Amino acid sequence: MALALSLGRRGHGRTWPNPAVGCLIVKDGRIVGRGWTAAGGRPHAEPQALERAGAAARGATAYVSLEPCAHHGKTPPCAGALIAAGIARVVAPLQDDDPRVSGRGFAMLRAAGVAVTTGVLADQAERDLAGFFLRIRAGRPRVTLKLASSFDGRIATATGESQWITGPEARRLVHAMRARHDAVMVGAGTARADDPALTVRGLGITPQPVRIVVSRRLDLPLTGQLARTAGETPVWICHGADADPGLLSAWSDLGARLLPCALQAGRIDPAALLQALGQAGLTSVFCEGGGALAASLLGADLVDEVIGFTAGVMIGAEGQPALGAMGLARLADAPRFRLIEARAIGADILHRWQAQG
Repeated sequence: MALALSLGRRGHGRTWPNPAVGCLIVKDGRIVGRGWTAAGGRPHAEPQALERAGAAARGATAYVSLEPCAHHGKTPPCAGALIAAGIARVVAPLQDDDPRVSGRGFAMLRAAGVAVTTGVLADQAERDLAGFFLRIRAGRPRVTLKLASSFDGRIATATGESQWITGPEARRLVHAMRARHDAVMVGAGTARADDPALTVRGLGITPQPVRIVVSRRLDLPLTGQLARTAGETPVWICHGADADPGLLSAWSDLGARLLPCALQAGRIDPAALLQALGQAGLTSVFCEGGGALAASLLGADLVDEVIGFTAGVMIGAEGQPALGAMGLARLADAPRFRLIEARAIGADILHRWQAQG
């Protein structure tokens, strides 16, 4: 099962809205087939593993990192494919929360005489598929907030200079993190100030994550990197209903997808933002700022994990803070996270924190 889970992780960031599943087929102590969900979500892991196993699948055990699907969509149900191939036993950690499956896959297998074992490495599978489950259960993607800052919590000097606070090892790791998410997201201020590409570079990754900019008024440069490449790599812009119709038309003509979102206190409502992204199919979002967007997500309790890169450089109070204003009067109201990892990355420190809820 551990190997099946590792196969599933190969699809992270590439299979949305489907879960990234791995499948391993074993017979007489020998692996005869393996597969994982393909980019775009199809084909699923099980039919790929069965194709590789061929006739050896009959009487074998299939280790699958999530309950096999039981519904007819664009492809036939995987539970039916396992039955037709003569699989004798299926081992899976978890039931699929998708209402189209939700126990039906296991029931189909048992009704056909296939032995089913569940609960194996369930905690690990829950972590691996956290974004998929969160979208099913709460309608929104899982959010990872990345903050790269100086030792004193600044992301740029007073003049806006920020390249580079952290070292090349940290920046390369950030690209790997982008690749494991469905989308990379920034606020309008960051898009204007940095003119970012928001792509995964240096790793040979295809397809690229969706690039999201949160901009109420769509006041973004039409000659920047995002605009120039919107027709090649997906750009989604989350905007308010009061955005300029001319800008809406211009960005649409460039190839961007436009997602209108409700407002709250004059800004895009972070809960409405994530619901729109979930409805569009995303299961995981890697948010890279800026400070106002990060603060709004934290204030609405919508950040599931924080990844910090801290450099051994001091910028001072006149520098730009990593977070915008959060309006906190009491320390008891501040969002708190639980440390799950800390290690050196080149000359910098990586620290990962999970929401305590």
